[in-house]
Amino acid sequence: MSIQWQGVMPAVTTKFTDEDSLDLKMFEKNIQAQVVAGVHGIVLGGSLGEASTLTSDEKKILIKETVGIVARKIPVVMTIAEQATRVAIAEAQEAQNCGADALMILPPMRYKSTDRETVHYFKEIAQATDLPIMIYNNPVDYKIEVTVDMFEELVELKNIGAVKESTRDIINIGRLRNRFNDRLAILCGVDPLALESLLIGADGWVAGLVCAFPAETVAIYELAKAGRIKEATEIYRWFLPLLELDISPQLVQNIKLAEVATGIGTENVRKPRLPLIGAERQRVLKVIEEGMARRPSLPDYKALAL
Repeated sequence: MSIQWQGVMPAVTTKFTDEDSLDLKMFEKNIQAQVVAGVHGIVLGGSLGEASTLTSDEKKILIKETVGIVARKIPVVMTIAEQATRVAIAEAQEAQNCGADALMILPPMRYKSTDRETVHYFKEIAQATDLPIMIYNNPVDYKIEVTVDMFEELVELKNIGAVKESTRDIINIGRLRNRFNDRLAILCGVDPLALESLLIGADGWVAGLVCAFPAETVAIYELAKAGRIKEATEIYRWFLPLLELDISPQLVQNIKLAEVATGIGTENVRKPRLPLIGAERQRVLKVIEEGMARRPSLPDYKALAL
């Protein structure tokens, strides 16, 4: 399947049973909700997907399950987040063998690579597969920035065609667009900056709270792209307290609590993560409860995509 790097692409959570195995039944329920809402792709195994706790076999299962659920209606993107280049290459090739349509690649984990090392890392992986690739640029969390000049080298490879832009520097979208025009698709990776990013030229949104609120997320995107800014803004302002749950070290626990509230997830996380407790749990639950109480009615946003 060819991929268009645009639209809403949920960075989905990984569902676990009480016994800490993959909860494929709840996983399917959530993916189906995403498809019904009109998302444009599924991103597996990212930070929100608790990738660092998943085995290689579990990643293969998630890819194959997702490919089967979406039935080639939308692309399946697998995240590559590894410490060694040779391991990342092997995981990328395995993802392709399992049916993934594209890859999202993070910089090397744990080791803070130099600019030259980072570019070399991305290039070696890209040259080992013919899958389309999106680079995840998140210096806030991963301490490595992929600069505009580094992207100049990376886009020389035909299968590197997109960036998940998570620098939280909104100006960077303009820098990238001015340098690359349409050679590099830009997808916002920071939920509370999504509408602003779309309005200044981002092509899409790799979203987090979409895991619990798929319809509202897609509605914002479709309305913004259709120029119905007032309607998009009204939904976005309602959504903002919830979206801020995405910019937290406990984003996984936060978003899984929201999935419970909307009936398409469970709270189970994999250790070393633990469920929220005490005052922080009550704070997050209050944000979710207030959001649910004021959940807006949505226009027929799907008609805008036709």
